[in-house]
Amino acid sequence: MSKEKHNSSFYNFVMRSDGAVSLLVVLLGFFVATILVVCVGRNPSGMYKAIVQVVTGWNIDKGVWNVRYIGEWLNYSIPYILCGFAMAFAGRVGLFNVGGEGQYLMGVTVAQLCAIYFPQIPGIHWSVALMCAILAGALWGGLCGFLKARFEVSEVVSTIMLNYVALYLSRIIIKAIPGTNTYKTVDFPNTALLHSDLLAKITNGSNLNYGIYLVILVTVLYWFMMEKTKMGFALKATGFNRDAAHYAGIPVVSSIVVAMAISGAYAGLGGGIVALGSFKYGRVLSAMDNYGYTGIAVALVGNNKALGTFIAGLLFGMLQASQTLMQSKGIPKEITFIIQGLVVVFVALKAGLKIFFTFIEKRRNLQESAIGGNK
Repeated sequence: MSKEKHNSSFYNFVMRSDGAVSLLVVLLGFFVATILVVCVGRNPSGMYKAIVQVVTGWNIDKGVWNVRYIGEWLNYSIPYILCGFAMAFAGRVGLFNVGGEGQYLMGVTVAQLCAIYFPQIPGIHWSVALMCAILAGALWGGLCGFLKARFEVSEVVSTIMLNYVALYLSRIIIKAIPGTNTYKTVDFPNTALLHSDLLAKITNGSNLNYGIYLVILVTVLYWFMMEKTKMGFALKATGFNRDAAHYAGIPVVSSIVVAMAISGAYAGLGGGIVALGSFKYGRVLSAMDNYGYTGIAVALVGNNKALGTFIAGLLFGMLQASQTLMQSKGIPKEITFIIQGLVVVFVALKAGLKIFFTFIEKRRNLQESAIGGNK
């Protein structure tokens, strides 16, 4: 194959594949971050050694393997994946859900209440707490969907405002629980925790819990719902063209409400898993956890697709889990936030990359046509 044909195939592949563009922008993010690390006088190998240790458990410097790092990486990734789905699902319907953080916080709050007040029945206790967290997130998201569908209130504005309502409402509710101090509630009973002895044993005592099974299940359900069901087709049709969907007999108003409710359910589940899987007590939140906001970037990198969002969530979880290790290797932990920001910037430039490749391809075609005409 000639070099020209090879380059042409590459351009065509990039222009037609959202996944290829996402991979390219992630690599660009790491490339620029590497340059920044060098500019501040640090060795970038420390950054990559930390990432390798998180993903594989292998400490290159000491030659020691510890699977606990992998477990913590997966545990960190859970809320990113679920909050990514909260944004992605709404995005497939043409909506921009900036309220994943508020929906997540409502899931945290309700899960904590159920953990403290629901009867201590093994298996049932944490299951009910998670179901209530899902319902709380769905109601919080569905409210924004109703305002959008019924009164044409911008979902961007309503979701952002409700994020702050959720934060301060959570503080008021949790502080009212007897035995709560400025920072935390009383400890949860064991029946409310998502702890798994099997996963803890496999991952050498990490915080990985039953939530990972739920994330895998939710990923499959997301794919099946959007790609294989009538409801998924109706939701996607609404996202492509609401007027056309309306004239085709699709209930656009209810589709918007349902989409926002399901989006909120994903974030609420993420909040419930964090509340019961990563902590043994309820937290009085003084600030947002920012999983919901980062979930926007996760969905953008994943192109709002099931597998793409899942992988993007693992990427952001990896960056979160590697912060402390990077710092121990002489790399400022803030570099992980810089990488996240760079990835988001380059994701926003995806359209620009495609325009650039299209321009290069057209220019090449013109050159080939000119050469052919001269012959």
